[in-house]
Amino acid sequence: MTIREIFARNLRQLRHAKALSQETLAHEAKMDRTYVSALERGLYAASIETVADLAQCLDVEPYQMLIPRLSVVDSSVEPAEAKRPQGD
Repeated sequence: MTIREIFARNLRQLRHAKALSQETLAHEAKMDRTYVSALERGLYAASIETVADLAQCLDVEPYQMLIPRLSVVDSSVEPAEAKRPQGD
């Protein structure tokens, strides 16, 4: 499985886990729905910035979108804010 296919599968899985439509996710990430659809189908390779934007909207860390065997019920996939250090 290529990194593009892994990202595509994880993007769809994470979007479904958040019960978001492609349209809603695209709106939150400030991109076109057809682009989100193409990413989920593995037609395009996402830039680092796109991975970061989508991860933020899905409340995960960007690297989690590239994990080969990501399980959205896996306890290692915590919301992004839970992993951020607390400031003073």
